[in-house]
Amino acid sequence: MMKVAELFVKCLENEGVEYIFGVPGEENIDLMDALLDSSIEFIVTRHETSAAFMAGAYGRLTGKPGVCLATLGPGATNLLTGVANANMDHCPLIAITGQAGLNRQHKISHQYYDLVDIYEPVTKWNAQIKTGEIVPEVVRKAYQLAMQEKPGATHIDLPEDIAGMEIEAVEPLPITGHALPQADESIIEQAAGLIADAEYPLIIAGNGVTRCKAADVLQKLAEKTDIPVVHSFMGKGAVSWEHELSLLTAGISGKDYITCGFERSDLVITIGLDMAETPPRNWNPERSIPVLHIDTEEAEIDAYYPVTLNVVGDIKENLQELVNVIPEKERNLDWAKSIREKALSELESYKQDTAFPVKPQKIIADLREVLRDEDIAISDVGAHKMWMARMYHTAKPDTCLISNGLASMGVAVPGAIAAKMVYPERSIVAVCGDGAFLMTSAELETAVRLNLPIVILLWRDDGYGLIEWHQMKKFERSSYIRFGNPDFIQLAKSFGFEAISIEKAEDLRPSLERAIAMKKPVLIDCPVDYSENMKLTEKLKKINCE
Repeated sequence: MMKVAELFVKCLENEGVEYIFGVPGEENIDLMDALLDSSIEFIVTRHETSAAFMAGAYGRLTGKPGVCLATLGPGATNLLTGVANANMDHCPLIAITGQAGLNRQHKISHQYYDLVDIYEPVTKWNAQIKTGEIVPEVVRKAYQLAMQEKPGATHIDLPEDIAGMEIEAVEPLPITGHALPQADESIIEQAAGLIADAEYPLIIAGNGVTRCKAADVLQKLAEKTDIPVVHSFMGKGAVSWEHELSLLTAGISGKDYITCGFERSDLVITIGLDMAETPPRNWNPERSIPVLHIDTEEAEIDAYYPVTLNVVGDIKENLQELVNVIPEKERNLDWAKSIREKALSELESYKQDTAFPVKPQKIIADLREVLRDEDIAISDVGAHKMWMARMYHTAKPDTCLISNGLASMGVAVPGAIAAKMVYPERSIVAVCGDGAFLMTSAELETAVRLNLPIVILLWRDDGYGLIEWHQMKKFERSSYIRFGNPDFIQLAKSFGFEAISIEKAEDLRPSLERAIAMKKPVLIDCPVDYSENMKLTEKLKKINCE
């Protein structure tokens, strides 16, 4: 005989779970007790949303579902935001919630809501365990669906009376592999023909390129056909920013240097692009550019996304087939070279800037200089995210993590904790605005407790900078975006962090180098000059693509 909770943990062990991130509660105490005798390490977090952010980052970086846990009621609703964030970013994740016993779910009851109904819109699949014998099936299905393309979140609801129930011992189900199909040969030939016939084709590399580990073969295709590659926020690094065919990152709505490439293009080849992160309306406003869609699923219906051909299946294998059959072609890429030079010159021109507070361009230039190609910068959500997406250039996939689906504030510090657990040998920097940072800053205690030497680079402007940016663009005045801040140096030290205050621009780079060398959790408090936001808006209006 064994408890259902013990069987549940045994099934998780069978799936290879390393960590569960979460907050214990009354209704999951049997599960928590079963974990004491397990190989799985439970990571106590200070808030359930942070637990889901950690699980999402773990899932994105490993390709294996991250697991998070909360109790019923407010614990489960707190967890929900992080679960929705992972699902929209296509990060594999398993959410587990404790629940009221079956004997009180038919009536108004303390902390009880129907969590299967609540989680349904933000997961690929979810279910409640109503009898112990189905645990192996439920856990196996949750894992299988979370990992299948496109990955996302699944949810298991475990009532407390079921968790404590004794049942006959049963074994977990065996893990079965899954493979994506390849496109038909005729489809590959049609795609090759479209590319060969285009005079100014352009590739957009999305999140799917990284998920499917297709970066190397994408580069082969681009080089063989002389096609420049634009990256979505979440596709950054699919082709190194130093490669002559990289047109860096698109995604900011409105005009930018990269927009000139789209205006010239007569075929856009989207590879693993998720619509939620780079809306087609931003780069195809006239609906005039035909699209060759290469992904694991057929294209979402969108009036600004006129698909000429769907190439559906394993992205890596289909790209390799394209490389095999497509003829080599040289193109005049002077226009692409010009776009690259203009975009890269911005980063270069601010390296020696001494203005204070520090300009966003200078912060990014220093960060890029200090971090190695394999190190990871995790951007939170705010005005700094737009600057990081646009100007923090990457040489490898998954080295600049930007949530651009749900785009929830507060992701960076929990994400950095998970990233350091996955890659302890890499430097991990959480890039945060002061608004987002305070939403999950309690996890500084988690980082210290786990002895994880992450660096938090705090861009401080005492307000919601991104919202002010939008307000100024639309109304030329701001409303209700200012707030007060604590002494971040004292706050960080109270948690056990080392803390560095930037007093002049020249201090930033050596401070970053020192923070990384300390091999301790460190916070850097850097005042930022967001007057650059509107200056950038005005500058972009004047871009001439002729």
